[in-house]
Amino acid sequence: MATDFETMEYDIGGVKTVIKAIGSGKPVFFLHGAATLEGFDFAAELADRFRVLCPSHPGMGFSGDAPHIADISDFLVHYLNLLDALNLSEKPHLIGFSMGGWLATELAAIARDRFDKVVLMAPAGLNDPAHPAANLGTIPPQELPGYLTHDVSVALRYFPDGSDPAAAEAFGADRMREGETVGKLCATQGMGQPNLKRFMNRITNPTLVVWGAEDRILPASQAPLWIEALPNAQLLTVAGTGHLIAQENPETLRKIGDFLAA
Repeated sequence: MATDFETMEYDIGGVKTVIKAIGSGKPVFFLHGAATLEGFDFAAELADRFRVLCPSHPGMGFSGDAPHIADISDFLVHYLNLLDALNLSEKPHLIGFSMGGWLATELAAIARDRFDKVVLMAPAGLNDPAHPAANLGTIPPQELPGYLTHDVSVALRYFPDGSDPAAAEAFGADRMREGETVGKLCATQGMGQPNLKRFMNRITNPTLVVWGAEDRILPASQAPLWIEALPNAQLLTVAGTGHLIAQENPETLRKIGDFLAA
């Protein structure tokens, strides 16, 4: 299995856009969540069958600042432009995780013909009051790892342990920068779209919805709502697993790969 990531850089509308790429085969376009603290190492689990492309969102991760970002539509246009720049020889599969799942849903709804299969991993965006997401603003920082994974030791790998003050400072600065970008996306309607179910009706692509049964950020009770709204979807529930599905249960990546390869 490939282990080394290639770094690709594009100028998309004046925004330095960095993609971490790994593997070979049919392309998979992966959209990350509201932070990049967990990194992209999970993609190596797909690299034996696919060419996995992991861009950092504008104003987040490895990509440059994007002061023009006002709402989710700016991200959609950004990624359509990035796909133009990539000029892929075949339709990529699309995977979105958490906030990236919301983004992937809207992207697939408006440009379904540009993608093959779609995978939504614990997607945000629905904002159903009967199945509320956790209010991240009220979670004490020391408790956040326990919200991200069912086995807290998995999430703690991605947080500073206090032994390196410089690393802790850099970690905090990165989270603040990403938080500012996410704040812009959510300023109007929160992390979601009130008409998202109507958007989902357009996604005729084969779709796999993946959810950790113990997710404390976005409850797995939302999953049936997604399956009901998506025309061609199936559900994979991952037992004993929280929000960071790929990190806590890497075997899930094999099942996702099987779905994409079928």
